Amino acid sequence: MLTGTALSFGGCAEEKKNTSSDASQTSAAKPVASADSASGYLTGVQRVAKGAILQAFSWDFNTIKESMPDIAAAGFTAVQTSPVNNCLEGEDGGMELYGDGKWYYHYQPTDFKIGNYQLGTRDEFKAMCDTAHEYGVRVIVDVIANHTTPQLSQVSQDLIKAGGGSFETLFHENNKKDITDYSDRLQCTTAKMGGLPDINTERPSFQEYFFSFINDCIDCGADGFRYDTAKHIGLPDDPKEDDGFTNNFWEKVKTDTKDYADKFIYGEVLQGGNDKIEEYVQAIGRTTASVYGSKIRAALENHMLSASSMKEYWIDDPDVNLVTWIESHDNYINDQTWRTISDEQVLLGWAVIAARKDGTPLFFDRPYNSDPETNEWGMNRIGTQGSDIYKDARVSAVNFFRTAMAGEDETLINPDSDFTALQIERGKKGLVIVNSDGELKTGFAVSLPDGSYTDRVDNKTVYTVKDGKLTSDKPIPENTVVVLYNEGYKERTPMANPGAAADTVFKTEGDSLTATLTLENAETGTYSVDGGEPVSFKNGDKLELKRPADGTVVKVELRAENKDKVVSYERLEFTFAKVFEVKKGAVVYFEKPAEWADTVNVYIYNTDEDENESWPGEAMKKESDGKYSYTFTADWKCPLLIFNDGNAAQSVQYPDTKGLEGEAGKTYAVPKEG
Repeated sequence: MLTGTALSFGGCAEEKKNTSSDASQTSAAKPVASADSASGYLTGVQRVAKGAILQAFSWDFNTIKESMPDIAAAGFTAVQTSPVNNCLEGEDGGMELYGDGKWYYHYQPTDFKIGNYQLGTRDEFKAMCDTAHEYGVRVIVDVIANHTTPQLSQVSQDLIKAGGGSFETLFHENNKKDITDYSDRLQCTTAKMGGLPDINTERPSFQEYFFSFINDCIDCGADGFRYDTAKHIGLPDDPKEDDGFTNNFWEKVKTDTKDYADKFIYGEVLQGGNDKIEEYVQAIGRTTASVYGSKIRAALENHMLSASSMKEYWIDDPDVNLVTWIESHDNYINDQTWRTISDEQVLLGWAVIAARKDGTPLFFDRPYNSDPETNEWGMNRIGTQGSDIYKDARVSAVNFFRTAMAGEDETLINPDSDFTALQIERGKKGLVIVNSDGELKTGFAVSLPDGSYTDRVDNKTVYTVKDGKLTSDKPIPENTVVVLYNEGYKERTPMANPGAAADTVFKTEGDSLTATLTLENAETGTYSVDGGEPVSFKNGDKLELKRPADGTVVKVELRAENKDKVVSYERLEFTFAKVFEVKKGAVVYFEKPAEWADTVNVYIYNTDEDENESWPGEAMKKESDGKYSYTFTADWKCPLLIFNDGNAAQSVQYPDTKGLEGEAGKTYAVPKEG
């Protein structure tokens, strides 16, 4: 699901051959991260179901490909991409997660064909899948069947034709209305959700077109799919519009998806209001467990990891197949839970859900250098790698523990009377301890056989089990994850981790900036600026960057090798914001289209959240037939202009998305077609 501001297929081409430098990096990575060591006995869909998924939120295909050694070395058995379909290109192709660009545009399909300006081309998608498979990692694709972009002029003619030849046939009749009652199943499955036009997913010609896209993804290497807004696509027994079709979309998922039984497929079904979770599991195969995520977050915030509460999945049928999470991109962005859950708490929560027997855990990777107190968007760039915490030692230790414990039963126990700690036992083979608050004294009962166990997180702290009691030299500190097992453990060299310091500034209005580069688990690394020659750096080195002569973004690629010569990758992007001003008394003009009404308004705003008036702005002065003027009443920094007909509820406007840069004396006009 997404919310936000009113918001013919052939086989894949052959993958382009690697350059010599890329080839050497790939070959160097294979020995360590070919990764069957963690779960080589798992095949097909079970490799994902019994493993862990990394949600590479808004990473582009090339970044995922280059990061595959890190993903595999962190113990993930699958990576989930953002939507790969053709999508709305907003803000003239702006690439910020939020601002001059939007993350949610790739959730606004314009066509169901692989490739978009945010993530990359179809060939790049295939190359990414090929590399993932070299490392034993499966690829899950986030897909949208429920809706298109609300910018209908951008919807492709091929999609309109597949939907029956017009918008009236492409969309449900009920699409003329917004959902007001989510418990009303007809509304929920046929009306607009969040202003997004609702596709008639029951129309056979649309289904044929859509599943050609799905199967093209599979031909390129996709191993599974997450169906966005699945709750808004009808089940077989749901009420239906009187259009002669039947609610058979989910049946078609099973019959028309190539090798369906071998694909990991789940639906986003957010709980609350007649959600019919069990029915969706039966129809699709798996669904999300959104309430469980909210309970975990609340437990972390309150430092109350009650075993009985943590064990409950908050589903009527606890045996259903679920994808679990601490947070998803939706609640991180829209519910503002990131303000109360720190990165450290995310790692504790991950240890809880990933150590458990049931469910398939999904790790949402927050934006790079985001901060839970001050900066939701961090570097604020689409395409780049997200936060480094997906590579944290606690994450990788629990991921490898999970695959090593496949088939073992579970027991959840609170080893303390305050319920601030939780121990998750997997049979008598392994144990994970999560301590959320205060020091935890050892000496409590465990099911591990007597013996000596080294913590697989720090690889140095030794715990002893004697007569069924766990002891150590020191108490377990707060915000700590302890992973103990011997059978099935394999030594792994930590991956190198190049990056930038936490206080790095990624956007400036000045002409230069300085970034402090960081490096872990490696002696040296290299950086290259905008594709230039690699330059060696060490931890703490300063990188001086200048405003580019052409454009506003400087791309810096970092690479480093660990002791086994396995390459880690990071891409940083620094934005030198364009600065322009319009002074008080300056005049701009607009030539309105003939079909517009006589009233014309201009809405002026900037990224500092200034505006001339609330939408739809101020009325312009009519100078002559079709020409209007506006005089600035104050000095403005970087003003953006949207012209409209003055009707706040149903305004006609130009442009549709990001405003036009203000320039004194300029005459603006809607471009003529052709």
